[in-house]
This record gives sequence, C-alpha cells and structure tokens, in this order.
Amino acid sequence: MPYSVGYLGPKGTFTQKAVDALFPEQAAVSYQTIPACIDAVKQGHVRYSVVPLENTLEGTVNLTLDYLINEKSLKIVSELVVPVEQHFMVHPNHRERWTEMEKVYSHPHALAQCHHFLNNQMRDAVVETYASTGAAAKYVSENPDLEIAAIANDQAAKEYNLEIVKANIHDFVNNETRFIVLSKNGAELRMNGLVMEGFKTKVMISLPTDHAGALHQVLSAFAWRRINLSKIESRPMKTGLGRYYFLIDIDQKMDDILIPNTIAEIEAIGCHVELLGSYPHYSIKQKP
Repeated sequence: MPYSVGYLGPKGTFTQKAVDALFPEQAAVSYQTIPACIDAVKQGHVRYSVVPLENTLEGTVNLTLDYLINEKSLKIVSELVVPVEQHFMVHPNHRERWTEMEKVYSHPHALAQCHHFLNNQMRDAVVETYASTGAAAKYVSENPDLEIAAIANDQAAKEYNLEIVKANIHDFVNNETRFIVLSKNGAELRMNGLVMEGFKTKVMISLPTDHAGALHQVLSAFAWRRINLSKIESRPMKTGLGRYYFLIDIDQKMDDILIPNTIAEIEAIGCHVELLGSYPHYSIKQKP
C-alpha cells in the first residue's frame, strides 16, 4: 500500500492541516473530491481517509454524510476539530503593495467568512471563487506577475511560499470544522500528541413507516437510561418523500451493556440501527 492516508485536497487546505495533526509521520495523498477520497479507502488504495463532516457556520457537509450512510463497510475511527483561521496572502513580490491587488481568490465559504475585511479594505478588488483555499493559494504562487491575492490558512502560505500580509481576517473567531477519519477495519484510532477530549458513538436509525410515535420512543430509550446525546439530525432516504434516516451522536464509548441494550429496545419497535463508529475525538485549540 503506497499511501497510509487519503484526504480532500489539494495541499494547503484545512483538511491537510487535520491530516498533519493526526498523521504527522505518515505518507498522505490528496483527492479532488469527497467521493474520490472515500472511494480510495473503500477500494484499499489508502488505509484511512480524512474528510470534513461539519462546520460551525455552514453546518453539516451533506455529501460526506450521504456517502457514509451508503458505505456500510466504512466506519468512523477518529475525529478532530480544527479552528478555521483565514489569512490574506500575496506573492512576496507584492508584500509592500498588497492593498493594491486587483483580484482576490478563495473558496466561496472563505470569501463569505471574510466579508467585512473585503468590504472595508479590498473594496476595489474583484473577488473570484476557487475550488478550494489551497488551490487559490497555489494559483497566486504560480503567477507572481499578476496583481492577485488569496485567502487561505497558514498551511497554504507555507506550502506555496506566500506572504501573509493580514492575519485572521475572518468575521467570526469561533469558526471550526469537524473532520472524521474513515477506515474499513472500524477499530478506534487513538492519536499520540493530541489531547483526547472524550468518546463518541454515532448511530443511524431508520424508523418503521407504520409505527406512530417511533421517534419519540427512540429518544426515550436513551433518555430513561440517562445517555447524553450531543446531536441528532436527519437525512432523506431518497426512496420517497417523508422518509428519513436519523443520525445520532452519543456522548460515550460503545460498551457491552448500556448502548447495546438501548439499540435492542429501539430495534424491538421495528427500527433499523446501523453503527457508524465508536471513536475518540480531539481538537486543535484556538490560539488566544
């Protein structure tokens, strides 16, 4: 196996930042799309794949969630929350004249997250979208003669030898992205060098169509056992209107009794339950 880790690229993205924190010593390869990244681990080209699952401002990455639902052979084995810090960068040739840049490139989400800076300090610049923050930085690096800039993270500036002329230009200081690590073997992945903040267990539940109050009974099965749920969301089953999967995050590790008994009670009313993973979660702390 030539590579240990696949991730949503290109280089210089926040996903690469997550990979560098989780797998600092392992070879990694980037993929252009989330489906390609997930297919890589499914087909055995890589041992693990790292993909974004949720962002503070944009919410759930539905493409990741839908692929996770459909790929029953893959499990979440670890999770990392990365702070999203956007910086304004130019080629070193333009460091003294950065306010005069004619165009600014970045991912649409990054541009939206830096609206106040762009409106106040780069009002005359043309803003253009790019497939990713890393790709925008790469383009700026490859075109030193153009009066252009990129909005990206410090990883991109380092990767493409760009000068950060204005740091932390994002509108919201608490913006974070949650990344998950997928694997075929399903064994939890503990990371050295990162502080583990706890465990999660993620399950997917489909309700019976002919059972009134089924969702209430599902939640009650957790509630009376005092099992804390940190998140519940729905995704369409794509088999007809009004039919949904419910995805639930349980704030504890899969055990031998409590969660299995809860699942058994839920299945007894005709629900189908799939375990998507039981895994440790970590975070990279925001800088003060």
